[in-house]
Amino acid sequence: MNIFEAIRKDHDIQRDLLEKLIKTSGDTKQRDEIFQSLKKELQVHADAEERHYYKPLIDSDMMQDKARHGIAEHHEIDELIEKLEETDYDSSAWLKTAKDLKHKVEHHLEDEEQKFFQLSGKVLNESQKTRLATDYNSYMSSHR
Repeated sequence: MNIFEAIRKDHDIQRDLLEKLIKTSGDTKQRDEIFQSLKKELQVHADAEERHYYKPLIDSDMMQDKARHGIAEHHEIDELIEKLEETDYDSSAWLKTAKDLKHKVEHHLEDEEQKFFQLSGKVLNESQKTRLATDYNSYMSSHR
């Protein structure tokens, strides 16, 4: 497995949780459980990705701006999560913010999969791609 496959696998988990989240309603156990799972998933993934994908690329001229942009988007995602934490589950604002989060995360994942992966594929060699995947996966499994 290479780093791109490892990240994409987790992106699919995020897409699935986001889809489920916006189908929940009110102050329910289901909404809380899905939100807590998504929050944890996004946090651990952002940390793992910054360490084992963006950090190795930040010195590359071709990828530096993209890496910074990706990290900045992680912070924007964090802010939306904080906003959700401060909003009552049964407030109409909660679902609106959850939809904003879904949109922001999906845009971020698409950027990575359709633009960043292709560019960074030229920067990293095969053994780096495999080693990063191993490091990324072990970080994910020990922090999930």
